[in-house]
Amino acid sequence: MSLLRILCLLAMTSAFLGAADRPNMIVILVDDLGYGDLSSYGAEEMRTPAIDRLMDRGARFDQFYANCTVCTPTRASLLTGRYPDMVGAPGVIRQNLENSWGFFDPSATTLPQILGEAGYHTGMVGKWHLGYEAPNIPNRRGFDFFHGFLGDMMDDYWTHLRGGENWMRHNEKIIDPEGHATEIFSDWAIDYINDHAKRPDDKPFFLYLAYNAPHFPIQPPEDWIARVKQREPQLSELRAINVAFVEHLDHHLGRVINAVGAAGIDEETLIVFSSDNGGSIPHGALNTPWRGGKQDHWEGGIRVPTCVVWPGKISARRSDIPGMTMDLLPTLAGIAGVSVDHKIDGQDLGSVWLEDGSGDPDRTMIWVRREGNNRYQGRAYYAIRQGPWKLTQSTPFEPMQLVNLDDDPYEQNPLPAKGPVALELIRQLRLHLQEAGTVPWQP
Repeated sequence: MSLLRILCLLAMTSAFLGAADRPNMIVILVDDLGYGDLSSYGAEEMRTPAIDRLMDRGARFDQFYANCTVCTPTRASLLTGRYPDMVGAPGVIRQNLENSWGFFDPSATTLPQILGEAGYHTGMVGKWHLGYEAPNIPNRRGFDFFHGFLGDMMDDYWTHLRGGENWMRHNEKIIDPEGHATEIFSDWAIDYINDHAKRPDDKPFFLYLAYNAPHFPIQPPEDWIARVKQREPQLSELRAINVAFVEHLDHHLGRVINAVGAAGIDEETLIVFSSDNGGSIPHGALNTPWRGGKQDHWEGGIRVPTCVVWPGKISARRSDIPGMTMDLLPTLAGIAGVSVDHKIDGQDLGSVWLEDGSGDPDRTMIWVRREGNNRYQGRAYYAIRQGPWKLTQSTPFEPMQLVNLDDDPYEQNPLPAKGPVALELIRQLRLHLQEAGTVPWQP
C-alpha cells in the first residue's frame, strides 16, 4: 500500500473517530407559527404540551429571528447559512414562473452536504419549497432520503395538491398518500427515526422535519375544532379553528419527540425547534406581544419561538442572545466537529447553546423579501438591525422607519430614518445590496 493511501486512510479514520459521541440532529421547522400561539408563550386559550415541554427542557431563545417574513428565503438560509438573497432566494419560489421570485443557487453548499461528508445520514421529511425539479430537489442538494412535499403551501391538507399538481415525493418518486399532511409527515418522521436510531454502523443522523402547518388553509380535523369550541366557547370562529390547528400540530409533533425517547436515543439527540416566520394575522394567528405578523418586518413577522434541546449538554434556561435561522448551519456543523471553510453569513452559536456564552448582542442582522402581486409589484423591501437599533419597512413603497428596541420593544413609536444611526444602518444595508446584486435570482 502506498504511503499516500495510508495517509488518506488515517485521515478518514481520524475524521470519524468519536462519531458515536456526536449527536443525532433533528431540526423541526413549522410554518407561520405565531409568537403568541403557544401556551408557553402566553396563549391562555392554547394547549401545546409537546412544544411547551421542549421549551422547558432546553434553551429557549427570546430574540431568535427567522431570516425572512415568508417561507422560501428562510428555508434557503437554514440550509446554507447565508442571507437568502446571497443564494438566489429573496422571495417565494413558485411553480408558476411568472409569479416566482427566486432560484436557489445550485452551487451553494448545504447543511446536509456538510453533515453527510462528516459521516451523517441525512434525511428530510415535509415541505421543501426550494425548487420543483433537478438540480433543486432534496436528493440533489445533499439529502440521502426525502419523504415529503416539493411545493409551497398546500391547497388542501388532505389532497396535498397545489394548483392541481401533486408534489408529494418519496425520494424522486411521485406518490399519493392518504391522510392529513401533518399526520403523514409525523408518521414518516417517526419511521425515519426508528430506522436510524440503532444503525449497526452507529452512524448519526440528521433529520430536517418541515411541517406545512399551521400555514393556511387552516384545516384541523373536525373533532379537534369541536374540542376547542367546547373548551373555549368565547373564541371567534376564526380563532377557534386556528387554535385547533396549532393544537393538532402540537399533538403529532409530540409523537415524533416521544419516538426519540422510545428509541432510547434521547440523550444522543439534539433537537432544534423554530418557525419560518411569524403568524398570519388574517388567518387567526397571534404574535403577541409584538407588532405585525407574516409579511411584515415588524417584530411579529420575524421574531419566532425557538428552542434547542440536548439532555445533559444544553441546560434548561431562557436566553436573550440574538440569533437567526442562518446560524443553524455553522452551529450544527461545529457541534458535529466540522469546520465551515466557505463564506457564510450565519454565526456559530455553539458557545451560546452549550455554555450559555455571551454571543454577539450587537451583531448586524439584515432582512430582505421580494414579492409580486399588486401590493409589492415584484419589488423588494428590507430591514436591518444592529444592537437595539432597527431600520425597517414592510412594503417597498413606504419610507424606512427607525426603532430602538430597548426603548420601544413593541415598535409603537417608530422614528423617521434620520440622524447618524439611521445613516450608518443605511450604509451597511447599501453594501449588502451591492453584494447581493451580483447573485442571480431567476433561472
